[in-house]
Amino acid sequence: MESSILIVDDEREIAEMLSDLLSAEHDCETAGSAAEALQRLREREFRLVVSDITMPGMSGLEMVPHIKRLSPDTVVVMISGLQTVESAIEALRLGAFDYMMKPFDLRQVEAVVKRALEYHELIVAKQRYENHLEELVEQRTAALDQALGSLEDAYRSTLKALTAALETRDSETHGHSERVVTYSLRLGREYGLEQPEMKALEFGSLLHDIGKIGVPDAILRKPAKLTDEEWVQMREHPLHGQQILRGIDFLSRASRVVAQHHEKWDGSGYPLGLRAEEIDICARIFAVADAFDAITSDRVYRRGKSYEAAAEELELWAGKQFDAEVVAAFHRVPKEDWEDLHRRSLMPKEEKYEVHQMVGAMLESRLGAVVS
Repeated sequence: MESSILIVDDEREIAEMLSDLLSAEHDCETAGSAAEALQRLREREFRLVVSDITMPGMSGLEMVPHIKRLSPDTVVVMISGLQTVESAIEALRLGAFDYMMKPFDLRQVEAVVKRALEYHELIVAKQRYENHLEELVEQRTAALDQALGSLEDAYRSTLKALTAALETRDSETHGHSERVVTYSLRLGREYGLEQPEMKALEFGSLLHDIGKIGVPDAILRKPAKLTDEEWVQMREHPLHGQQILRGIDFLSRASRVVAQHHEKWDGSGYPLGLRAEEIDICARIFAVADAFDAITSDRVYRRGKSYEAAAEELELWAGKQFDAEVVAAFHRVPKEDWEDLHRRSLMPKEEKYEVHQMVGAMLESRLGAVVS
């Protein structure tokens, strides 16, 4: 396959002589000035430009950066009658591949042109390889994203099954975890959480009460008021939950929600008495969503309150129990959104979990770790 070469020289005889020499094996064109050469480069692609340095108007050296902008893969060889080291160095500094002196040794011209075209082939081959590599990376990345998405869906299903199993111990809060996930995610979006934080918020909200595995049924299901000693045991469930999730990398950020969901902005919460921004932002968002669910949901001893009542109570405790900025984000969400989410949460769902046996095994193993 012939290589395309553009020969640029204001001395017509020299341009034609070089064209005659190289035309036997290559597709050659000539130009009498840098301006004409650049116009030719806009019209078609050349693998090699052989150009004189000293020309009227724009010099060959001045033309080199323009060539590189128009056609980055084109190789440039400079020629000149000025036999100075400075001009050769300047040509190479600007991006020329090689440099030839007048008068020409024709064998040298052929050798330099051959090397320049071989160099062009290397550039093109490298570009093809990089493009192919980029395509492979894109394909592998897409496949990996799909695999990770499937794995995350599997995790999500397993965790929902685990949560459902936990909620069978406390009929009063049935469906609470999934509702509070929905509320938390809406509030997290309004607050402006990034995607990794949203994922931690989702899983942390879903699993926030997993530590109740370690609370005896006699306490968890007690119909009467708990004693002080029983409250001590109940208030250990956030730490039990953190211990259960320890070592599960993809839940490491979510475990902060589990451990801190009963902490309060003013430091009066438990189990560690954290205050203000010491509390993870996902846990602070969850606390508001959890309170909203508690206020608006029906209980055995009372009916759920209205959105207005919940909003008023959250505002009352902003800066005390709750982060005031998170409460402000709650108020920015339209009332209709909260009511729609609440209405959807009450719709009957036929949920089927195929992993109950696995969940049972997980429960037993984790409970054993907590107890020990």
